[in-house]
Amino acid sequence: MKRQLILEDGTVFTGDAYGDSHQKEGEIVFNTGMTGYQEIISDPSYCGQIVTMTYPLIGNYGINRDDFESIDPSVFGFVVKEMCDAPSNFRNEETLDDFLKQKKIPAISGIDTRKLTKIIRKHGTMRAVLTEAGQINNNVPTFSKTMTDQVSRVSTKNPYVVPGRGHRVVLVDFGMKHGILRDLTKRNCHVTVVPYDYTAEQILMLKPEGIMLTNGPGDPKDVPVAIDMIKSIMKEVPVFGICLGHQLISLAAGADTEKMRFGHRGSNHPVKDLTIGKTHMTSQNHGYAVKRSSLAETDLELTHIAINDDSVEGVRHKTHPTFCVQYHPESSPGPEDTGYLFDQFMANIEAAKRLNKEAL
Repeated sequence: MKRQLILEDGTVFTGDAYGDSHQKEGEIVFNTGMTGYQEIISDPSYCGQIVTMTYPLIGNYGINRDDFESIDPSVFGFVVKEMCDAPSNFRNEETLDDFLKQKKIPAISGIDTRKLTKIIRKHGTMRAVLTEAGQINNNVPTFSKTMTDQVSRVSTKNPYVVPGRGHRVVLVDFGMKHGILRDLTKRNCHVTVVPYDYTAEQILMLKPEGIMLTNGPGDPKDVPVAIDMIKSIMKEVPVFGICLGHQLISLAAGADTEKMRFGHRGSNHPVKDLTIGKTHMTSQNHGYAVKRSSLAETDLELTHIAINDDSVEGVRHKTHPTFCVQYHPESSPGPEDTGYLFDQFMANIEAAKRLNKEAL
């Protein structure tokens, strides 16, 4: 069966149909990772998006039970050059095609993903639709407006606890990847996961020693309730933000954000940590960034920059124990060069506890 990918600018790609058969519309983006397609598909930050993999062969090691970043994937579609129908790996449990069918995610294979990526790089991300060939008769469909409710779709609806005997951490779920939770539990933290719209009062009633703000999809300005909450909690306890959490912290501190032409999505993005003078390879997935010029009028200090385009990749507050990064230190997938940031978060919590004891 044939399927078509129709872009907002009228470009049409025709290829082989994989995954679910339903028509789906979303924002078309690309990811440069050579591996990690299972983690990419299950990353809640892709809610509302159709993901193109630039690496040509996808699905060759199948799907396993261990590498998911969420239980129910939120990605709207998947685009590859070649879909492997006969995976070979000792952990393989099912094919990528079977998994996509189960999760009702449409996919297309056999198109020129290099040409598609060049279009996105030149013109920026745009709306696209995956549909059965001939359904729209090659006419440009009427596209809906960009979604604004992605975070509410992927955030947990009810709080829950992951017990531990270490530091008490409240994790605000804007679309959490499980890798973040794994890094906290690895450090024996007692983690309470709460919905994105929890108020500062509700969070502080849990008596956290630290607060973690996770990744998530969409425009950070579409989550004003979180910005108001962050303004209050920054003054109370150490805060660590990742990806969308980083953007929300920056907005709460008075900085501004902007939509990027095609974003950063992949597992090989070099970032320089200005505080230690070292460059690390990082895993990234974001379409918005903090405006560097907007930091001047805030109490935020630039700590990390992207080597490729000099964009903001990390900041810290000058007076509060708050810091954040745009990339993913938990990787999943990608290099684990920057896992030390979780240790820095733990150190901030311990320092705050010492200060509180001295104050008593």
